[in-house]
Amino acid sequence: MVVQYTIAGRQVGSHILAIATLGLTGVLSYVSLRSSSSDAAVKAQGPPIKASSADEESFIKEFLKNAEKEENTQKH
Repeated sequence: MVVQYTIAGRQVGSHILAIATLGLTGVLSYVSLRSSSSDAAVKAQGPPIKASSADEESFIKEFLKNAEKEENTQKH
């Protein structure tokens, strides 16, 4: 025995609604997880450096490299 619901003038069984709900949930989860992996590459790059000169930009990049090295050595 299946409960029938009237949706948009058609009779739809409860099992069909359950299958559609689970399928839609799976598809939306897959799409959201897939897009977040591409966002990780952008986040790893970091914010853009807006320096007023090339010397300032190279100093900032060097400082960040040294800070990352120091952070990695403290973790281990």
